[in-house]
Amino acid sequence: MHFSNILGQDHIKNHLRKTAFEGRIPHAQLFVGPEGCGTLPMAIAYAQYILCQNTGDENTGGNESCNVRFRNFSHPDLHFVYPTVTTEDVKKHPKSTDFLSDWRELLMENVYCGLFDWYQKLGVNNKQGEIRVDDAQEILRLLSLKSYEGGYKVMIIWMADKLNVPASNKLLKLLEEPLDQTVFILITENEEDVIQTIRSRCQALHFGPLPEKVIADSLVSRENMTPREALVIARQAQGNYNAALQLIAENPQEHPFEQWFIEWVRAAFRAKGNAAAINDLLQWSNQIASLGRETQKRFLDYCVDMFRQALLLNYQAPTLVYYEPRVENFKLEKFASFVNGNNIIQIFDELSAAIYHIERNGNAKIILTDLSIKLTRLIHKK
Repeated sequence: MHFSNILGQDHIKNHLRKTAFEGRIPHAQLFVGPEGCGTLPMAIAYAQYILCQNTGDENTGGNESCNVRFRNFSHPDLHFVYPTVTTEDVKKHPKSTDFLSDWRELLMENVYCGLFDWYQKLGVNNKQGEIRVDDAQEILRLLSLKSYEGGYKVMIIWMADKLNVPASNKLLKLLEEPLDQTVFILITENEEDVIQTIRSRCQALHFGPLPEKVIADSLVSRENMTPREALVIARQAQGNYNAALQLIAENPQEHPFEQWFIEWVRAAFRAKGNAAAINDLLQWSNQIASLGRETQKRFLDYCVDMFRQALLLNYQAPTLVYYEPRVENFKLEKFASFVNGNNIIQIFDELSAAIYHIERNGNAKIILTDLSIKLTRLIHKK
């Protein structure tokens, strides 16, 4: 993984190269940033820089055989931990090493992947991934082994906020009393969800969303898009390169979020003073509740963004609106007039509460039905 393959984040690249070159490598770092900003590829490139003793601005100049092993993310001194679930093949006590081939395959496809991509790879359905104590025990075992190259060992913990309490407590001792020449890189999109005792023992680096121009330029050079098409996609991606790639390869039949959203708000409009339309909302709630929890959460995040887009349009900020409807007879301008300062905070609060309860394994039918009835009232609020 060359640093030049990582989009933007030049100040962080320079900082990591400098600390590695000067031998000032913290034993534990926390990379914090939104999806698609490059935290994972940066961690891999940094690990390669350390393990292969590279020099200069690129991951070259060091141990060439070591660099070759990074092409398929299979260096023996590079270890990964990530959320997992039970599957048909792994029926109990799942841990990261059980899914290593799937993980490497995903990285080869898209190193900017998000948690939803990984869960789709695993086929989680209604399950939610965790990093469990079995992974923490495996970390202890792997790091107790002698280094293959005779130098550093690097442990990348992706989505560290998914560490459960037993795993966190077991990992804490390693972070308090680190083994010699061992580097931990924890990655998270939600810093506050990583337990405070672990956060306090890590040096945090904060990544920002990628600029539109950086994403657009990359789409032109890597995906052979025209500058105009690339700019449209970059605006829609909102700093998330993974989202940009998903938009290019989007299959509306797989997750028709736009269609579901429009059906929902139209049913909510009709339901005021129309008891029969309540059945449409109930049917809609049952349909969404039949999906996996991760799809439900991702769809509700999409709804938050749609309401935000409508509010921006209603408040005369069209330059910030990137949504281009594909569903026939739906115009954001008409919908935007119903989203205003009197209801937007309550709508956001209700959507956030629904996501929170779904994450905690609440009954999706009840949660979504309650949300739909509340939307009916809020969307007609003057």
